[in-house]
Amino acid sequence: MVGDIRDLRRLLLALCIVIISCIGAGVFIAGPRLPAGISHDLSLSQVRVSHFPQIILWAWERPADLHYIDPREVGVAFLASTVYLSGSDVAVRPRLQPLKVPPGTFLMATVRIETNHTRNKMGPPLLSQGQCARVATAIIDAAGMPSVCAVQIDFDATSSERAFYRDLLNEVRRQLPDSTSLSITALASWCAGDQWMEGLPIDEAVPMLFRMGPDRREILGELRAGQGFPAAICNQSVGISTDEPLEVAPRDRRRYIFHPDDWSEQSVREAIGGARQ
Repeated sequence: MVGDIRDLRRLLLALCIVIISCIGAGVFIAGPRLPAGISHDLSLSQVRVSHFPQIILWAWERPADLHYIDPREVGVAFLASTVYLSGSDVAVRPRLQPLKVPPGTFLMATVRIETNHTRNKMGPPLLSQGQCARVATAIIDAAGMPSVCAVQIDFDATSSERAFYRDLLNEVRRQLPDSTSLSITALASWCAGDQWMEGLPIDEAVPMLFRMGPDRREILGELRAGQGFPAAICNQSVGISTDEPLEVAPRDRRRYIFHPDDWSEQSVREAIGGARQ
């Protein structure tokens, strides 16, 4: 118990330092929305995500001019880099498109991991310790980009890749500052019945409630019945897409919103309005 309290105090101090530095860099207009009267029962993960906006727009690999958003209400998770694994190789492709946001915007660096070896001649990735270390370095580099206060990993790991992914997450969490949140995207099936995420060192798993494939009907049926996901880590937020309206998305959860086309002021306004409904 004493150790937990010390960890919480250390994290709060580190978080305050990061917030002060972010304010100096123009990242935050207001301080984090920490719960009033923080108790000793509040987990370190809850403290780390307490300053996340309730609406976060995904800005993928395309020019994104979001200068018009209200940074007090909306954050941006931008594709910072894509990591390709094949054979023994690790290739990192940085973001090549411009991103424009107003001062004070909450920024999350998202790193996409690809293991589709059908496009090259090097074969499937070995998923070695060396590759794990190199991918972790790429993620830590993204987390250290200017004005970034959180990092997210987007990896649709297959069953045979999960041990590698678990090792990777442990290594990334070990290297990240205590105050930096670690989020991952999650296939809806991972949240609905697959318990492999239990014990992962993450602060948030965002269930992707679009492009769900054959699991769509069953998952939407459970959500329509008012049931939460069996995987508790998935019950903080949801990922939705503007081209797949979802009437049964759980309420009172953080919304990550994907848009398959260029964001415009109108599409952002409509997406935010739909998320609030």
